[in-house]
Amino acid sequence: MENLPKKIRSKKLNTRVDLTAMVSVSFLLIIFFMVTIELAKPKVVDLSLPQKYSDEDWNGVITCGVGMSDRIITVLLDENDKIILYDGLLGVESENPKEIKYGKKGIRQELFKKNKTILEYSAKFGRANRGAIVIIKPGKKSNFKNLVDILDEMAIAKIDTYAIVNDFTPEESNLLAAK
Repeated sequence: MENLPKKIRSKKLNTRVDLTAMVSVSFLLIIFFMVTIELAKPKVVDLSLPQKYSDEDWNGVITCGVGMSDRIITVLLDENDKIILYDGLLGVESENPKEIKYGKKGIRQELFKKNKTILEYSAKFGRANRGAIVIIKPGKKSNFKNLVDILDEMAIAKIDTYAIVNDFTPEESNLLAAK
């Protein structure tokens, strides 16, 4: 009996799972989702536009210093790369509208000049860094290239406050039809 082989018992292995990699992946996923949620939030830009007034509201209005209408430049876009530019509010207290071309000697030079004048005028009244407000109004016959070109001109001329508006006043519609 001594020579009988001993029963070989199998070794019980420790069944332990290492979760370090799982924890690392879960933290990465949490960070990823937090970042994507933050980037998906809509960004809000403050935009100061003039209020819409009726003709009765303008009777007796006195502007002191640099008012909103003193800073407004309106750009009307029409077919065949035509741009009509005027200051102020058309029909109330505006400079005569003029037709202008794209490029360095056209709209860019005009925007630089007007923005510089407005900034200097604003600084006199203690309202530094209040430049021009440009309202861009693309006509029904203008093309997308013209809109992109005028947005490029805003960036080049360093005009920070501008808006693209689609509604035309009757005076502006008549102006586009006449020129």
